[in-house]
Formats: sequence, C-alpha cells, structure tokens
Amino acid sequence: MKKIILLAIGVFILFSQTSASVSVAPVPLNMVDLGYGVKISYEQFLSLSPKEYKRLTGHRLGIKKSIGLKIIQKKLVKQPYFAGEKNQLVAALLALFVGFVGVHRFYLGYTWQGIVQILTLGGLGIWALIDFIRILTGDLQPKDGEYDTPL
Repeated sequence: MKKIILLAIGVFILFSQTSASVSVAPVPLNMVDLGYGVKISYEQFLSLSPKEYKRLTGHRLGIKKSIGLKIIQKKLVKQPYFAGEKNQLVAALLALFVGFVGVHRFYLGYTWQGIVQILTLGGLGIWALIDFIRILTGDLQPKDGEYDTPL
C-alpha cells in the first residue's frame, strides 16, 4: 500500500496542472500515462529525464515536477510497483495452515484485520475457516487489486 501511496503522491507532484486533455480511459498496469496522449512503458518511465519528457509531450517540466519525477523513479527502483502482486494459492495455504494468527490477512494487505485475528486467534478458528473458503471462491481479494495468479 505504501508503494501505491508514494506513486500517487509523486504522480500528483509530477503531473499537477497538466493539460485538461488527459485521458480518463484505463491504462494497462505496465504502461504509464504522461498526459497529452503519451503513454510509455514502466521501464521507459524509470529512465525518463525532463528532456525526454519535453521531447515526448512537447511540454517542459518545471523544477518542482522534475524533482517529483526523480523522487518517483528512486522509490520505484527501491520498491518496484509490481512487487505487490499476490497469488491466490499462497493466500489459501496461509489461511489453511496459519489462518488462526491472520498471516493470510497480512499477505493480502489487510493489516488491521490481521492484528485482530492475532488477538482473537482467528475468531477461535471460525474466522480463519470462513476466510479460507472466501479465498478459494475468490470472494476475498487482495486489498490493492486482484490476484496475479488465481487458482
């Protein structure tokens, strides 16, 4: 979740007050929308310079936005955005074997619920069993999206 928040802050700094023609159509996860109708790959974004941005979009980045770009790139190199992808089988196995301590909830990004499950021993096993069934049916999804590899 921290990665998504950092990415959102950086993107806000970088692209605040850009053209009103920014598309509202969904962009694939491996693409970054620079605005002005320009989309580049995640790898290209990591090496994007202010000069390259101007060449691609025709608009110059100010000092604040240039700094925002560098901050985003450093954070994404340290903690890749796509590192948070979750496997449904792993979540199901965690719920089955250590669900009474809420490990599967931490894995799926539900930290607060994981803490509550530790304190209640997974609702004496009942909550853990319900979560196991919900994971198998696909009803309990990761907090930040869907499973990378479903069952």
